Amino acid sequence: MKRREFTRAVTAAATVASAGTAMWSAPAYAQKIEAGTDYLPVDPRAPVEAPAGKIEVVEFFWYSCPHCNAFEPMLAAWIKKLPKDVAFRRVPVAFRDDFVPQQRLFYALDAMGLIEKLHAKVFAAIHVEKQQLVRGDAIGDWVAAQGVNRAKFMEQYDSFSVASKATKGTQLQNIYKVEGVPALGVAGRYYTDGSLTKNMERALQVVEALVIGIRTGK
Repeated sequence: MKRREFTRAVTAAATVASAGTAMWSAPAYAQKIEAGTDYLPVDPRAPVEAPAGKIEVVEFFWYSCPHCNAFEPMLAAWIKKLPKDVAFRRVPVAFRDDFVPQQRLFYALDAMGLIEKLHAKVFAAIHVEKQQLVRGDAIGDWVAAQGVNRAKFMEQYDSFSVASKATKGTQLQNIYKVEGVPALGVAGRYYTDGSLTKNMERALQVVEALVIGIRTGK
């Protein structure tokens, strides 16, 4: 499932509820973070898609990853509180060729403007309903069951544009040297994950501190 296993599981759902109020608070900024311990510098820098004046934060994920599934509610709450100068995007990883169908699933949904509607439902289908969304035909059937035109979805799924985005996503994960998911990249400069920070709540706090550092030029 991963290139390396995290040392601890993602914080439990009970913590998720409280995390929303903890993020972007003064105590989070005040915590000392250290390169090599809490995060890793990215050299050479990774490309970013955020416009000028925005600080890009990237989440690397895999739909079939149980840790990503557990992290998603916490992340979704955190995204809602992002400062205006932070641009967030998701990048599905492909550590092996059999990850690619789910990469294409994400980018096809994105192309159709369906991420907000169906992203969390994909996680639920895999981890709660135990559906095997690992091949294009099964993915197409599931999307159709959500009320989406199957033919239009499959056209996107098989498109050159989606294939190119999947390739670029894999290239970005390699530039960031992603070792496991969920993981986070900041401004093409920094990488962190639950293995470094011990849990994903602290990983978000590390990201916040890095964003503040970039914003203030420290």
